[in-house]
Amino acid sequence: MLERYRGSEALVLAIPSGGVPVAAEIAKSLGLTLDVVPVSKVLLPWTTESGYGAVAFDGSVWIDDEARSRWNLTREQMDQGINEARVKVARRNFRLRGGRALPAVADRPVILVDDGIAAGSTMRTAIAALRKLKPSEIVVAVPTAHREALDAIARLADQVCCANVRGGFSFAVADAYEIWRDLSEDEVAAVLGI
Repeated sequence: MLERYRGSEALVLAIPSGGVPVAAEIAKSLGLTLDVVPVSKVLLPWTTESGYGAVAFDGSVWIDDEARSRWNLTREQMDQGINEARVKVARRNFRLRGGRALPAVADRPVILVDDGIAAGSTMRTAIAALRKLKPSEIVVAVPTAHREALDAIARLADQVCCANVRGGFSFAVADAYEIWRDLSEDEVAAVLGI
């Protein structure tokens, strides 16, 4: 699906942590530069997985107002969730980027990678943050995604590449993998060689 980018000026950008091993394989296979763009979900107060928004590597925030209303979240709960996501993004920026600036993004294709798309909050937020840097195109590449979320992301990206599209009422990225687990930041750093 990404063959046309082999040996090009395209930049592979991974959303840590799950997107890093996937992006590393893509970058290696196509002979492209790999880097990371930390993004973190703004989590519902009672879960460690489900979110209703996200914070991007540049500090920008996206909130799904419909989800916020559905869950009757208070301003205090939202502020706490956003602050926790900001802390995580800052920690990952420091740990995985070490103060380095992103390679030049303007006028070059960007392949944005995660391990999958469930609701799409992190991917949507990453796309919006990257658009500000003016890449020539944003290609979203994920191994698996929920059809509804992928359709929404396709309206925001220039192209989507997804080998395993699923439907149904409930979908978790881990459902598409035989073996899936959260990677530690040390494991992600090791994949990145830092």
